[in-house]
Amino acid sequence: MTDASAPLCPLCGRPIPKGARQSLHHLTPKLKGGKHGPTVLLHQICHNEIHATLTEAELARDFNTPEALRAHPRLARFIRWVAKRPPEFHARSAGGRRKR
Repeated sequence: MTDASAPLCPLCGRPIPKGARQSLHHLTPKLKGGKHGPTVLLHQICHNEIHATLTEAELARDFNTPEALRAHPRLARFIRWVAKRPPEFHARSAGGRRKR
């Protein structure tokens, strides 16, 4: 049972229950000037998929909001897939890490 007060993942929209794998994502990468910028709490699997899909430069330039991330074609496919999984679900990302 998911806690109704659990925060929602801004990428997939599923709740992030206590104990689920999670992490903070810098909307502008730290290496691109976002060290003190805004962060969002994501499921770890969602965070992994973002970084497996986009480079730091792409994140800083074009994908520095949850709305922009959700609009990316590969991430949109991932969101449709992960939405069918329970909020606690975690697995390795299919595509390897992209080059920085």
